Amino acid sequence: MEKNHIIGFILLFSTLFVWSYLNKPSEAELEDRKRMQDSITAIQVAADSLDRVKVKNDVAQIDPVQQVPDSLKLLMNSQTFGPFAASSLGEDKTYKLENDKVTVSLSSKGGKVTSVILKDYTKKEYHRGEPTTESPVILLDDERNRFEYLLPVASVPSGAVSSEDLYFQASQSGNTITFTASAGAAGSFKQIYTLDDAYGLDYDLDFAGLDRVLDAKNKSIRLNWENHLHAYERNEQFEQQYSAVYYKEADENSPDDCGCMQDDEEVIDDEQIDWVSHSNQYFNSSLMTMGVPFSSGKVASIKNELGDEPSSYIEKLTTELDIPTAGGKFDMQMYVGPNEYNNLSAYDMALEDIIPFGNSIFGSINRWVIRPVFSFLSQYIGSLGIVIILVIFVIKMLLYPLMYKMLHSQALMGALKPQLAHLTDKFKDEPQKKQMETMKIYKEYGVSPLGGCLPMLIQMPIWYALFRFFPASIDFRQESFLWAHDLSSYDDFFHLPFNIPFVGDHLSLFTILYSVSMLVYTYYNTRHMDMSANPAMKYMQYLMPVMFFGFFNTYASALTCYMFFSNLINIAQTVITKQFVFKDEKLQAELKAKKAKPKKVNKFQQRMEEAMKQQQAVQAKKKR
Repeated sequence: MEKNHIIGFILLFSTLFVWSYLNKPSEAELEDRKRMQDSITAIQVAADSLDRVKVKNDVAQIDPVQQVPDSLKLLMNSQTFGPFAASSLGEDKTYKLENDKVTVSLSSKGGKVTSVILKDYTKKEYHRGEPTTESPVILLDDERNRFEYLLPVASVPSGAVSSEDLYFQASQSGNTITFTASAGAAGSFKQIYTLDDAYGLDYDLDFAGLDRVLDAKNKSIRLNWENHLHAYERNEQFEQQYSAVYYKEADENSPDDCGCMQDDEEVIDDEQIDWVSHSNQYFNSSLMTMGVPFSSGKVASIKNELGDEPSSYIEKLTTELDIPTAGGKFDMQMYVGPNEYNNLSAYDMALEDIIPFGNSIFGSINRWVIRPVFSFLSQYIGSLGIVIILVIFVIKMLLYPLMYKMLHSQALMGALKPQLAHLTDKFKDEPQKKQMETMKIYKEYGVSPLGGCLPMLIQMPIWYALFRFFPASIDFRQESFLWAHDLSSYDDFFHLPFNIPFVGDHLSLFTILYSVSMLVYTYYNTRHMDMSANPAMKYMQYLMPVMFFGFFNTYASALTCYMFFSNLINIAQTVITKQFVFKDEKLQAELKAKKAKPKKVNKFQQRMEEAMKQQQAVQAKKKR
């Protein structure tokens, strides 16, 4: 480089150095710049973090399946659903069928009923015996319920396609709705519902054209039905006891039940089935065939553990049914509603037998005698409590001739008391011999100590029939009378701050009155009876009303109401008859006349005397 160039560069750098030195920032300015840079850096870091969070949240909200094109979805689902792959995509929509009695909700996913609202029936909540709130009775609305058809498709790995995984296309016209699950060129699976004017649904299946799709080895389609029964009554334990699966085999006249008293399971192999019903105490959901029966099935009942708090359900009922595929169609009917006898009997399939009126003679008495009487009287009398009292009066008047015979026998035995008085002192230490001599005197005067048993024996079938009738008949549900708010449940007139075993946390006034009236009636009838031969009977007869109180305290108040007023009429009949009909002088004259008559040989009395002689001989042998 030339000398001048070198001098020029030196001057230039010197100038720049001097300028930089003179213009360099101070220490305070450097601190300000540092703080500014740190702030900028912090803002950038925060902004980057917010961006990452936003991106993460956006990703989390994205449904990966929705991001997949429909064509790819079909390709993916074809492995699981086979020809029904197109029906595995869709949107769950709710449809409704409605009339004056019910509102039926159905879902396009699965093409099934998801709830049935009964407009004429409510569930009441109670606080200390008083009703507080009401809500409609809704059946089949539990989210855990299942109603699925397993379509046997050989081309899928599982061997079957569940209808609950399919989205059905809906076509509704009035109260008829058709759900269609397409199987492409192979056809479709249809479910057709038509609501009638009450609680019934015509329910038809159409799987015509699916022969190429369905597995030829399977001649049927399996229906899985799982139903969680909710509690609609005050006494959950009692309602649970009356809930069960009922089913009727095609060659039987009456249905069988599964799970009334405990967990149960029944397998019906090689037996055709006409209908299956999932029944609460007063409501049921039934599935009936129309013509061709179900080919086989299995039913089960599992009771839920009930505690102090209200449970979510009282019982789980499951049913598996095989539906034959021959013909390509299968016609059924559904009934979802109350256990009303006339409604159920209208189907002419013995469906009314799910009402637990009882079996054998007791069920027959309820169905053909007691139920028609109550139905007839209820048309003209608004209060069922008054109907109960009227029925008691009619029964007591019809049975009064037998009651008169019983009271007459008791009066004759009472008139013989002076003749029997000396036996107590004579056979003080020989009760068996005293009893034999007593029987001889009865025989001598033509008096039978069993003469009062016949009226009681005749009333027992009626009493036991009513024991089954009142908790089973829906007519008494939520019907009030006097202090009882619901004749189908207990009347909790007195509330306790604690729970008594076998009694509960309440006291039923009807049960208390019945027990007291029973004690009074027992005392009045037995105050002249000599029980020295068996003193335990004297105390046992007063123990029975106490035992009955513990048993009936939680029972239907319609029954305890019946028993209380029945006892009142018994007491009235007994007092009036003994005080105003039977006179002592007439009884003594009748005894003399009976004594004078020649006695017929009574084989029963002979056997009784022989048995007492044998027992006396055994006692004498023991003493020796």
